Amino acid sequence: MKFKFIHNNFNVLDLDKSLHFYAEALGLVEKRRLETPDFTLVYLGDGTTPHELELTWLKDRKEPYDLGDNEFHLAFEVDDFEAAHKKHEAMGCICYENPAMGIYFIHDPDDYWLEIIPKRK
Repeated sequence: MKFKFIHNNFNVLDLDKSLHFYAEALGLVEKRRLETPDFTLVYLGDGTTPHELELTWLKDRKEPYDLGDNEFHLAFEVDDFEAAHKKHEAMGCICYENPAMGIYFIHDPDDYWLEIIPKRK
């Protein structure tokens, strides 16, 4: 028996705001969508890997999600770390930096953390 990663899910409060953020900050694009009367699922991809980020928008939800201690994250490798850092700095979305490890984190509109890692040689 073999398992493989397919997607991760984040529940979002404002789907349009989240879609804009992921497109601008990380270049993720919508691959497909499922609309129902109660919720919408949007699958985002990076155009390189088969892994997807599923955004779930519960249409009646009005309260922000409680992410607890927010001790989870997704990681993204970037080929131009310096340019990415400047872009995210200008967007005001950097929430934590670890210069000793050579990484930093950004947060999305719902405060999910996303790790940015330079491409290793």
